[in-house]
Amino acid sequence: MSAVPGVVVTGLGATTPLVGDVETTWRAALAGRPGAHALDNDWAERYGLAVDFAATLAVAADAVLSGPERRRNDPSAQYALIAARQAWADAGAPAVAPERLAVVMASGIGGLQTMLGAWDTVRDRGARRLLPLTVPMLMPNSPAAAVAIDLGARAGAHAPVSACASGAEALVTGARLIAQGLADVVVAGGTEAAIHPLTLGAFAKMQALSRRSDSPETASRPYCVTRDGFVMGEGAGAVVLESAGHAQARRARTYARLAGAGSSSDAYDVAPPDPTGQGQARAMRAALAAAGPAVAETLAHVNAHATATPAGDAIEARAITSVLAEALGSPERAALVPVSATKSMTGHLLGAAGAVESIFAILALRDRLAPPTVNIQRLDPEVTCHVVRDRPEPLPAAGPLAAMNNAFGFGGHNMALLFATA
Repeated sequence: MSAVPGVVVTGLGATTPLVGDVETTWRAALAGRPGAHALDNDWAERYGLAVDFAATLAVAADAVLSGPERRRNDPSAQYALIAARQAWADAGAPAVAPERLAVVMASGIGGLQTMLGAWDTVRDRGARRLLPLTVPMLMPNSPAAAVAIDLGARAGAHAPVSACASGAEALVTGARLIAQGLADVVVAGGTEAAIHPLTLGAFAKMQALSRRSDSPETASRPYCVTRDGFVMGEGAGAVVLESAGHAQARRARTYARLAGAGSSSDAYDVAPPDPTGQGQARAMRAALAAAGPAVAETLAHVNAHATATPAGDAIEARAITSVLAEALGSPERAALVPVSATKSMTGHLLGAAGAVESIFAILALRDRLAPPTVNIQRLDPEVTCHVVRDRPEPLPAAGPLAAMNNAFGFGGHNMALLFATA
């Protein structure tokens, strides 16, 4: 993948299972606070679910959005609006011509709640009782459209879909729009609102979910020998990307540069990753190559995809170890780079994961702190990278730094983003 020169991050927004905004979510992550809990409903009994816990949104959308906004938008679009508005305000509401402002808002699953709710209406009450906005609400591009309408963005509204890599791909797509001269400012991110009996049952059936109903708070255990699957989460993350020139002209605060990005596809299986990890490694290598050796030399942190699945964590860990050794010139230097698995706290946000975890990588650079991975009772001996455990780990206090975020999705979609201090 080509480099993304001159693209900076000037705004951050998120609503997550930890808290309802970026800064308090970040502090909760540094503190190792878990976001998973038992669901307060009868789904397990009614539907025979094997999993009755998840990481739901900490601050409900109805505490933030108006009634009309909620009625006109699927929850996935509601969460996107919340995160995008935060990011826009955090960036100082940039003065930009509508024709130079774009939106890229991804979702791995889209308007699931609307679609299934509409079917319930048809089945139980008849088609005449359907909402007139059912189709625009269930479309996977509805979050992108909602944010574009809200901000008046006319340079494009895009909705990449690549499963759990969707949020990361949205940031790369936004950066490309700027690099190609098609926009000056892009609001990019990912959103997901898929906690439902159907998805819980389906993911459990494929043995992807943890079944630790006795301890939901510690069920997400990336890199632990007792890991047994991910914890489903929901939420949204958004960033404001700008051309460096546009940001400088308005004297904007800059969090980081999006220095490089890499993508690949496994072409192996629709669900499990290639056990060799070669596709994941190629994406990471491409991100480092795009950024150039000067940036690659400063790589000081990795926010891993690490979902706590038995096979997936070890595959990615081996790929990280190999790529870091190549980039830094020795296994010894690679072994010092802190690797975080923040899904141990947030759960797996699916299409929003790559966006929220990119925000974590950016804030790790800002604060020079790598967030912890919690719930590791005993580290898997197959995991040879340097996993941050239990408490944050300081990054180098001075000099330029880079941080990588990995996001991989069903179907063999691999994305790696490299952020650098501005």
